[in-house]
Amino acid sequence: MENINEEHNDKKEKKKSELWEWTKALIIAFLIAVVIRYFLFTPIVVDGDSMMPTLENGDRMIVNKFGYMVGEPNRFDIVVFHAPEGKDYIKRVIGLPGEHIEYRNDQLYINGEPIEEPYLDKYKSQLPSGNLTQDFTMQDIPNIDPNIEVIPEGYVFVMGDNRRGSKDSRHIGLVSIDEIIGSTNLIFWPINEIRFVE
Repeated sequence: MENINEEHNDKKEKKKSELWEWTKALIIAFLIAVVIRYFLFTPIVVDGDSMMPTLENGDRMIVNKFGYMVGEPNRFDIVVFHAPEGKDYIKRVIGLPGEHIEYRNDQLYINGEPIEEPYLDKYKSQLPSGNLTQDFTMQDIPNIDPNIEVIPEGYVFVMGDNRRGSKDSRHIGLVSIDEIIGSTNLIFWPINEIRFVE
């Protein structure tokens, strides 16, 4: 009888131990998922047409939050940031700190030098007429001192690829690097559209 009780107790202990191991594994998995979601990567849904044709309305992307914890944005990165309206915007970095930016005749100039934007070629070829990007200079950027000649430290100038239909730094002003959530270049949904974008 004593052996039966011992076996019964051993089985109970084994089940308790197994249940505890599963519980620990699930808690650890949950904590890892939370860390990844809030500190490293997060999904975002593209809302609107401001990044067409590069990104379509409804595309689902992964935002890399970690990259800017250790580095700075680069020109032409696609970034997600907190906009003044309390929404998150997705745009492309065009101008960096210390740079003078302007557009003339549909051409980007950084510090007076013409800069190619190959990601716009597809869009420009579809235009029935006129320029994709209207002319502007640093003095046209809202919310900055008109005497400022270059983008100040800690800020970037961003634009959507759909220049005629994008609310960006031409309207909201420069974007603080502190407001940038992260960069993104991976579309993971819809499944038949999985790809990296430039």
